[in-house]
Amino acid sequence: MKYFSLYSMISFYIFAGINHFWHPDPYRKIIPGWFSNPELLVIISGVCEIFFALLLIPSKTRVFGAWAIIVLLIAIFPANVQMMLNYYHKFKPGLWLSILRLPVQLLLIIWAYSFTKVAA
Repeated sequence: MKYFSLYSMISFYIFAGINHFWHPDPYRKIIPGWFSNPELLVIISGVCEIFFALLLIPSKTRVFGAWAIIVLLIAIFPANVQMMLNYYHKFKPGLWLSILRLPVQLLLIIWAYSFTKVAA
């Protein structure tokens, strides 16, 4: 079961990272305005998601990869808050999903934390 969870996480972040390049506009739109160069931030976060996911594969780099994902999730949290604010201010019907996404970040952190122990 642990390997299913691990490879699910790897797949999740690789797909999410690729999606930053495939569909960058939704990511660009949720970068808070106080950040400059949102296009660059979308690229950097996509590369990080892919790279950190790949670090989860070898047991020697798994702990570092898991911690890197946790730091990334914390770093991108302002974008999730911005998404919620965008939905709120534009009266979009998906507001409840953007609100739900905030605590999901905590679940993703807990999931990544489960791989921060020394790999067997």
